[in-house]
Amino acid sequence: MKLFTIGFTKKSAEDFFEILKKNRVKRLIDIRLNTKSQLAGFAKQNDLKYFLEQIGNIEYQYMANLAPTKELLVGYQEKRVSWDQYEKEYIAILDKREILSSIDYSIFENACFLCSESVAKQCHRRLAAEYIAKANKAIEIIHL
Repeated sequence: MKLFTIGFTKKSAEDFFEILKKNRVKRLIDIRLNTKSQLAGFAKQNDLKYFLEQIGNIEYQYMANLAPTKELLVGYQEKRVSWDQYEKEYIAILDKREILSSIDYSIFENACFLCSESVAKQCHRRLAAEYIAKANKAIEIIHL
């Protein structure tokens, strides 16, 4: 079972949608805290849902329970929280939310987690994917 991750920054709309189509993504799972920011350009929630369907016949799903808290995100952005601390606190948030007890793992088949960061290394989408894959060994994570 392949679970992809992608960030939309530093990508043109053409590159973004072509990457999803090339990898045969069937469902884009938006795990951002802020889905409607004007800064998101083509990746604003309502626009993105439309483009995904029209361009790639890709389903859009929002999973707020995988987004970080505002406090954690802002703390990291303002450099009051280190990346190591962010990782620990984010995983603690997922544990507290009991994410694994309510997940239907079949939704992750050829799905892709979306966030804004251009690379996954220091992004919560990587942490979320690893958290879920740790509980289901059939999941292979591929960062796009």
